[in-house]
Amino acid sequence: MANPRRTPCVGICSTTYGDLVCRGCKRFAHEIVQWNGYDQAQQELVWHRLYEIREAAVLHHLHVVDEAAFAATVENTGIDDTLSDAEQRYELLRKLVVQGAHLQGSGLAGRGLSAEASPQGDLPALESEALHLMRALDGEIYNRSLAYYEHCFRVPT
Repeated sequence: MANPRRTPCVGICSTTYGDLVCRGCKRFAHEIVQWNGYDQAQQELVWHRLYEIREAAVLHHLHVVDEAAFAATVENTGIDDTLSDAEQRYELLRKLVVQGAHLQGSGLAGRGLSAEASPQGDLPALESEALHLMRALDGEIYNRSLAYYEHCFRVPT
């Protein structure tokens, strides 16, 4: 898996405030601390987990409701057509948020996500549907990462 970035870090590290899973990049605190000491194989394992968790959340909650509109929007926004279906959905949503565009006409719709899934809680009324969906999806990815951490690393008390 070739990664365009050297690190998953997005510059919003919540582990400095005590979180065991970063709300920004979704890595575990020990992975963030040890990242520069990891060899390429270790880093790839982390990248792989991050992509798997995001892909599962995207495929479960971000649906293509109009194939033709989705394909046209993907092409018009310049999204790489060699990306997986999940990555195309995620990248399209990300671009709609950056552009301040609406979901309407994109062929995408969210299902099963609410403001409660977002770590930010209540969202402003003026927030676009695309931004609301991205925040809720990010919260879902965080919750899945936290569950993975607790399953693999939590020591029973």
